[in-house]
Amino acid sequence: MSNMAFPANVATLPSAMPRVRVLLVDDNDGFRESLAMLLDTEEMTVVGQAPNGVEALAMIGGLDPDVVLMDVRMPEMDGIETTRELKTRFPSLGIVALTGSEDQRAVRDMLVAGASGYVLKDSDGDEILYAVRQAVTGGGVLSPEVTPTVIEELTEALERERRRTRQLEIAQEALLERAARRHELVSRLGHELRTPVTVILGMAQTLAKGTAAQEDRGAILESLVDRASGLARLVHRFEAAVEAGLTEWADVVQVAREVAEGRDRVVIEAPEGPAMASLNRTAAHRVIEELVENALAFSPAEAPVVVAVTLGASGPEVRITDHGEGIDPEAMHRIFEPLEQAERLNTRTHQGVGLGLTLARMSANAMDGDVLLESTGPEGSTFLWVVTRPVT
Repeated sequence: MSNMAFPANVATLPSAMPRVRVLLVDDNDGFRESLAMLLDTEEMTVVGQAPNGVEALAMIGGLDPDVVLMDVRMPEMDGIETTRELKTRFPSLGIVALTGSEDQRAVRDMLVAGASGYVLKDSDGDEILYAVRQAVTGGGVLSPEVTPTVIEELTEALERERRRTRQLEIAQEALLERAARRHELVSRLGHELRTPVTVILGMAQTLAKGTAAQEDRGAILESLVDRASGLARLVHRFEAAVEAGLTEWADVVQVAREVAEGRDRVVIEAPEGPAMASLNRTAAHRVIEELVENALAFSPAEAPVVVAVTLGASGPEVRITDHGEGIDPEAMHRIFEPLEQAERLNTRTHQGVGLGLTLARMSANAMDGDVLLESTGPEGSTFLWVVTRPVT
């Protein structure tokens, strides 16, 4: 038995109030008996004793205690695991931890498991009784010998949880932002598909009604197939943009070389080593391909298109330079808007639905990057893909 001191005069609750029902759990028979004697007062009664956590869990259902005095170190099932199980089954149950040593880790683990207080076995009897009273009302007591260190450790643990929570909040915000971008892209898809679908539908209705001249039907069918093929490509491009938020660690130089393969006019300028970034390979391929196709379409037939990969302050950067006539200053503010070509589908000089730059920027945005018009003039234009936007 430890040198636990018994109080000479202990303040008690009025006799009319029900006595506090206490379960003792400790593998030291002698100490349990001493505790039972201490707790045999007008305000408290010991309703059961157990030498370990397994027996405590087995008997507690028929005892209905208000408070459990729990030893930390016990065979078969220790106090930490027992406390965790008891608080799961009986959330309102008060549990006071008891130990014969100033084990700071045990104190922290017991409190995390659900104990409302912690006292040393050699504490004064008054302190143990006070801890029981506090546990009944939902309060808690820590022995002075362990309080400063435990508070420091718990403060550090709370700070770690705050940081982890903030990281989760940031991740959640990023997910919500990407979801919003995808929603915008899907909404735009429905809006922008109406024009080519309307053209296709009009051609099909003309053929179905038989109002077209016989000599025009072949041309209408050929145009219908061409528009339908373009629509299928458009849907494929939108699908790639929608998936842009799924990223991996990849080499931007390698993606640029894949886009250039089979395109004789495309020239790659890149560092010898890889330019790694967190991106979606399919979406990255789509960004460069859209910009390259745009550059090829607006450059003279034999002029090269240069794709230059460099390492910027925030990561890889990709510049696509054409040799076109430049962009009209009045149109520069709207070049990333869908259908910016503003030409009728059957009279365009440059075929397509005018969504290439829009899709390139949307895909880049979904990967936390951006596509910008860096420069334009009579000798050509340069579009810049900033793979990762700098943190501000």
